[in-house]
Amino acid sequence: MNKYKALIGLEMHCQISNTNSKVFSSAKNGYSEDANVYVQGVDMGFPGTLPVVNKEAVKKALMMSMMLNCTQPEYLYFERKNYYYPDLPKGYQITQDTKPSPIGIGGEVEYFFEKEVKRAKIDNIHLEEDTALQSHLPECSLLDYNRSGIPLLELVTAPAFHSSDEAVAFLETIRSMYQYAGISEADPKKGQVRCDVNVSIMDADADEENPDNWGTKVEIKGVNSFGTVKAVIDCEIARQIELKENGTYDEMEQQTRRYDEETNSTKFMRSKQDAIDYRYFVEPNIPRIKIDKEWLEDIRKEIPRLRNARMKTYIEEYGIKPIDADTLTKEKSTSDYFESIISNGVKPVDAANWMNTIILGSINKLSITINEFFIKPETIAELIKMTYSGKISKNQAKNALYEAVDTNKNPLDIISESGIEQMQNDDELLDIINKILDANPSQVDDYLNKGLSNIINYFLGQVMKETKGKANPAHAMELLKQEIEKRK
Repeated sequence: MNKYKALIGLEMHCQISNTNSKVFSSAKNGYSEDANVYVQGVDMGFPGTLPVVNKEAVKKALMMSMMLNCTQPEYLYFERKNYYYPDLPKGYQITQDTKPSPIGIGGEVEYFFEKEVKRAKIDNIHLEEDTALQSHLPECSLLDYNRSGIPLLELVTAPAFHSSDEAVAFLETIRSMYQYAGISEADPKKGQVRCDVNVSIMDADADEENPDNWGTKVEIKGVNSFGTVKAVIDCEIARQIELKENGTYDEMEQQTRRYDEETNSTKFMRSKQDAIDYRYFVEPNIPRIKIDKEWLEDIRKEIPRLRNARMKTYIEEYGIKPIDADTLTKEKSTSDYFESIISNGVKPVDAANWMNTIILGSINKLSITINEFFIKPETIAELIKMTYSGKISKNQAKNALYEAVDTNKNPLDIISESGIEQMQNDDELLDIINKILDANPSQVDDYLNKGLSNIINYFLGQVMKETKGKANPAHAMELLKQEIEKRK
């Protein structure tokens, strides 16, 4: 039995990628491998430049606030968070503190974990500008201002999680919300999602509802993938348990650490006892903005069907296993592909089986996204429907798809060119069956009079050999039994 339990809180930063311009400047909001191509003076803190609020970024932020079941503010404020860092040349970040009110406060989110629906409390979500990207080289550090000023949403949870897997399940749900609502691609590879992780441990039997029982909180900054989130939490929990076991945990001060991937460990950065005073005050160049209630209602009406709603449909209406529904809905693009297959006349359970085995397996093998997969859902649907009509067997269909992935060809062309479509002419098939039975009278006698029923499989093998695999095995078996019975 575990002596300790972890208490984990998350701060998830996600860029609002689906706006034309940045949050306070008209520079393009986009991702580029080329540095400093989407930049204006506001992004670099040039004197005399003034911020202008991007209404679309505010709209998407309010939509996310609603999806998190947060309370939206009556007035929109922005504040200055004052600190100097090379990626923030003007010496402050335009953000939102929890006072007077961020874009959303006090929400709750449902997420699926280990076959259960769980709930996590949201402390707040606020809108701010992202900083420039730093690249540290042996000789120097480089700054890319493409990222500077991109609208960024920071979501802060309560200490709501007890394991790394649970935390990642929550993060995946939130990422899906960004994607489903068209707020962000939420692609960690483009630096659009980053996390700060707060970890503490406490005695397993202690009441976690009482903050006095919580352990010393340690923050790990700048985690840039969900896989790393899991590694960070696991190694930090192990480190803190070791301190508990050797009696030095109570001496540990509240602190900020970083993750060292090479050693799979966290390293001390600074103490929280002497935390920076950011001297928040209201941004003087952006007046407070009244948020119209009718506008809020219009935004609410635009919220699409999200992951949890799709999962419910898949499980309750389509009869798909919860674990498969979880996989299908993890990415909006995957769910859209699946639903497109269904819309072309395929049974949902069959589409789910193909998706969760061959299609997603092929995508992983090719290291691509489903949007980059060259075989369209309409083609997959046609392939599956060919098995319904008996033109090809399931194995033939799957083999054609595997070959298509390997050769970059259309699986329907492979079937057509190889001539593997199954025989549709019963007269021709019956003629082949009777010739085989005529050539094997002793085996027919063994089947009819000696009870050796397994001989039917021998006959089926002969039929498949004669038809070069074009006979439908199930249908051929029916005809075989029918013709043998006639010889009693």
